[in-house]
Amino acid sequence: MRSPYSWRAALAAGLLLLAPTARADGREPSTARTTTYEQLEVFARVLSYVQNNYVEPVDDKKLMQGAIKGMLETLDPHTVFMPPEVFKEMKIDTSGEFGGLGIEVARKGEGIVVVAPIDDTPAARAGIRAGDELVAIDGESLQGLGLSDVLQRMRGPAGKRVLLTIMREGFNAPRELAIIRDHIRIIPVEGALYGGIAHLKVKNFQDRTALYLRKELDRLREQNGGKPLRGVVLDLRNNPGGLLDQAVAVSDLWLPGSLPIVSTRGRNGANTTEERSKDRDTEPEYPLVVLVNAGSASASEIVAGALQDHGRATILGTQTFGKGSVQTVIELEDGSGLKLTIARYYTPKGRSIQEKGITPDYLVPETPGGKGAKDPQPREKDLERHFKAEPSVASESETMAKPRGLPEGVRGWDVTAKLTDHQLKMSLNYLNGVANGAARRPAVKASNEAH
Repeated sequence: MRSPYSWRAALAAGLLLLAPTARADGREPSTARTTTYEQLEVFARVLSYVQNNYVEPVDDKKLMQGAIKGMLETLDPHTVFMPPEVFKEMKIDTSGEFGGLGIEVARKGEGIVVVAPIDDTPAARAGIRAGDELVAIDGESLQGLGLSDVLQRMRGPAGKRVLLTIMREGFNAPRELAIIRDHIRIIPVEGALYGGIAHLKVKNFQDRTALYLRKELDRLREQNGGKPLRGVVLDLRNNPGGLLDQAVAVSDLWLPGSLPIVSTRGRNGANTTEERSKDRDTEPEYPLVVLVNAGSASASEIVAGALQDHGRATILGTQTFGKGSVQTVIELEDGSGLKLTIARYYTPKGRSIQEKGITPDYLVPETPGGKGAKDPQPREKDLERHFKAEPSVASESETMAKPRGLPEGVRGWDVTAKLTDHQLKMSLNYLNGVANGAARRPAVKASNEAH
């Protein structure tokens, strides 16, 4: 049995390791190390006071986890500590199966807001919308809770009711929604065919997303009578991202060999990588549209940025979320996990997407006649403690390009006449015009070099 005082021995050992020691050259030890040692002494003293004098007995494990969470909450909003039960759920998420509601959330100021409900989940069916603020779960306020605590409260066994209290623009007061958790199995790709043009909805970047995408492309080609596709709409709206390797693999589907897809750079040159396309199994050179919105984040922005920089795709929709940081996940000894931001990522032309997002080539609002520029959905720049945008190494003309309205050659199409999804309808109409030679793709100079 482990001694109840084992944590004291571990902390003491850590303090000794960090303690200032005499240098052979007679100079004083590092001021930063001395300061860290002094702060750890203060921490140990506060911990001792709480354990010995707090009005009720305390749980040492909760105290230590709370200290870790508090430390990480001084960093960016994507660096989080996950207790064992939350870390287990996170690993299940990347496999595409988990018990929960199906909501992607982020911190905005002091509140927790919905980035996007995942399609065909309890949250989406209950009417949860991007931009909704979560006020309480099961009657307990979320004020002061970290993201990991909020996620833990929403996740759990399928079949159990969760009562969400939400506030939405236009509400006079918060409203309650009762949602039943489900064992959610997310198929990351769904496809449909419109007059020889494929619509591929990619919901997230989990294990095997690129494999599902390739299979769906092959299925739609077969549905098209074995004839080549006239074009593809790659729909990344409300796709919150996921695994970096899957973003690279999806981009690689449409890029010939040895082109840069994404590069990452960490502090002082650490964690510097560059991912390039491979010269095999590349899709034919049909017209390609990537459809994005404010809910398109992280891995979605990597794909959109890579295909835009190389001139392989036309980007339609509205400005994306703007998450340009890379996280690594570390499993700790007790089964808990640490999601740590280690680098920023850059598009092939050296654009940092942090805070800015991807600017579409053609601005297509959610509704006909809508402006599309202002909406209640939070973006990276709205999150507390987010990284500030770096000056881009790309040229000003590349980074400051303004989206345009659709070209005049885009006309209505009887195949899409009954569609109520305005952005999808315009994307398909645009591709039909391009395929028929009535509309042009925007002139974008492809770049084979990473800057």
